[in-house]
Amino acid sequence: MARKTAIIVGNGKLERDIAGIVDEAQFVMRFNEPVLSGGMSGERTDMIMLAASSKILYRRLLDPSFMDNAALKAAKVFMLAYHPDIIRKYHPRPNIFQRLQGRKADWTMQAIELLGRAGKEIRIMPPQTYMDGCDELGISGSCMHKVFPSTGFLGIRYVLARFPASEWDIKLCGFSWEGWKRHDWQSERSWVENKIANDRVSLIA
Repeated sequence: MARKTAIIVGNGKLERDIAGIVDEAQFVMRFNEPVLSGGMSGERTDMIMLAASSKILYRRLLDPSFMDNAALKAAKVFMLAYHPDIIRKYHPRPNIFQRLQGRKADWTMQAIELLGRAGKEIRIMPPQTYMDGCDELGISGSCMHKVFPSTGFLGIRYVLARFPASEWDIKLCGFSWEGWKRHDWQSERSWVENKIANDRVSLIA
């Protein structure tokens, strides 16, 4: 029996239109507020991996048009990548001046309220899953207060753990492995390259 296709779409630049490939897949994961690349990455969205700990999400939650994003509307499930216990224990906290402006480290409840009103299924990644991801990237000890696995890494790892190779062909696109300075992009890229070398995932060229 032919394997099903799962496609994990990052928010990086695409070199060509892959809308047909994405929309024909049986499962599509995207991240945060997805960039649909002018339609080049298709519309299908089954799950969005969301960071409820960032100042970017804080700004988005205040924007009445936040849920107008086509992928957010289409998504069936939102997975909050960082459990509140993880945010509280490891993630940086806003300084006094930022707190006076309304900033917080954890926007989990606000995200749940907003997404719940939109009728979305909401899940939160268990703390141990985050810890295991840190182990795979070699993030330990005091480094855990300075370096954090990205939602992209956690999303790919989630799919690999739950979609057996005997049944699923897992493909990636739109990943540039660059961005926020507190992610270890080189280690994450090397981790993905290892999965590619072992035929667990492939890149959509």
